[in-house]
Amino acid sequence: MDGTPESTERSRRRRLLARLDDGRQRLQAIFESSRPFAVGLALLATLIALLLLTPFAWLLREAGALGFEEITAFVSSANTLDIIVNSVVLTATVTGCSILIGVPLAVLTVQTDLPFRRFWTVVAALPLVIPSYIGAFAFVSAFGPRGVLQDILAPLGVEQLPEIYGLLGATLVLTLYTYPYVYLTTRASLLAFDGTVVEAARTLNHTRWEAFRRVTLPQIKPGIAAGSLLVALYTLSDFGTPQIMRYDVFTRMIYVWYDNFALGRAAVLSLLLLVLTVVILRLESRISASNEGAYVSSGDRDPSRISLGYWKWPAVGFCALIAGLGLALPIGILVMWLRRPSPGYAAGGFEFEFGYVLNSMSVSLAAAIISVVVGLPLAYLSARGDSRLASLPERASYIGYATPGIVVGLALISFGLRVALYKTVVILVFAYVIRFVPQAIGTMKSSILQVDPKYVEAARSMGDSPLRSFRRVVLPQITPGLVAGGALVFLTTMKELPATLILAPIGSQTVVTYIWQVQEAAYYGQAAVPALLLVCVSALSMVVILRQDGYDGT
Repeated sequence: MDGTPESTERSRRRRLLARLDDGRQRLQAIFESSRPFAVGLALLATLIALLLLTPFAWLLREAGALGFEEITAFVSSANTLDIIVNSVVLTATVTGCSILIGVPLAVLTVQTDLPFRRFWTVVAALPLVIPSYIGAFAFVSAFGPRGVLQDILAPLGVEQLPEIYGLLGATLVLTLYTYPYVYLTTRASLLAFDGTVVEAARTLNHTRWEAFRRVTLPQIKPGIAAGSLLVALYTLSDFGTPQIMRYDVFTRMIYVWYDNFALGRAAVLSLLLLVLTVVILRLESRISASNEGAYVSSGDRDPSRISLGYWKWPAVGFCALIAGLGLALPIGILVMWLRRPSPGYAAGGFEFEFGYVLNSMSVSLAAAIISVVVGLPLAYLSARGDSRLASLPERASYIGYATPGIVVGLALISFGLRVALYKTVVILVFAYVIRFVPQAIGTMKSSILQVDPKYVEAARSMGDSPLRSFRRVVLPQITPGLVAGGALVFLTTMKELPATLILAPIGSQTVVTYIWQVQEAAYYGQAAVPALLLVCVSALSMVVILRQDGYDGT
């Protein structure tokens, strides 16, 4: 045997090439065996996405049954035009007011020496724990005819208060319970913003206001836009507040037409509402596109705190006013109702039963489990897919989330009538899944992206099938994400109002349907216990959201 250095080097290279070739063959075998799994996953995700979108086809069917001339006359009628105008005005007004409240609160809690800053940081976000329809009838109870404030002022000779109903009341309530969206997204932008840029602007003799307007505002504009989008979509889709405040918008009139068995006209209004939703989404995407690169700052260095000086206590008063109206007032009203002796509504069918809680929990739990099961293939394909097409099923699922609950409910009424599932638990849970499966998908996708693909490749190289490697390697690591996603769906479903009102099985009462029943009968006192229960459920939702965002209250 030739033992020269040259022969030794040739032998080493041959062994290395043989090892590389063996590795290449093993990787090729892994990829070839994974191909059927990938194809099957893509087909399954596509079928799930199509199933989630199927009910919306029934809206077109119901609307088309009216005929072109009747649809044209209905859409162009003065009543429909008023509904469009009212909806646009309410959405624009609430969004603008939410910006005027949310942005200053974010700046005060991030960039100033506001007293008790950590306390106000948390309190400013807490109105999200109160469902807007509970806030609405709490405000009616406080400020409406023969309300609490009227009783207090009566001995002083005040016989009548300004009208709380209409645009004013709807705007006030929706603003108080949606501004936290703007506050949270703006605050996140401010925390990511490099404050030394502001200090540099100050060295150029800019005032604090000029530095904010010319430097800070352009950088945080995408955060404001993101929060404003959430406010606009919520306002457009909300049913409870406009109904309680007697303000005719899309959601209220869709319910009126549905309640009068005019499904065709309700479907036409639903399609118009969907068009308006798409317009809002398009406007937000244009704003976001025009602000690319806004998050260029590293956020590594904080600016010095802005001294409020004489404005310190007015700023505290502003924070206290918002917290008082959005938190203290409705909770105080609920506690007041709770302390009042019951006048005995049981004979009228208004006694609250623990079975209503069980009904709500059972359908919410079913919706949460199914959302995790059907959302997992979409989340996994989107996270691990190697093309843009892989994310299409996931993105398609968000259509239901952006669609108002009353529209989803109406679509499933038409669908359920055709498949013999009208007013059943099955169709109700299906509505919840359509609405809230993206919440589960979002948390699961984040968890999947955190799993190192090398672990999966290692398991596959040891002979595991794609499904077995997923079960042994991926599933244990993403279990917390599955639980968090399911919990978020469960908690959100518990307080869903419009879809539940339309689709709840006949004779089956849930917490939200009971609250709505006693509210319509003006027996507000009977809503105290279930309303406080929903506030607690919403508070748990907030805990889940804050944990997902890594919120630390600083």
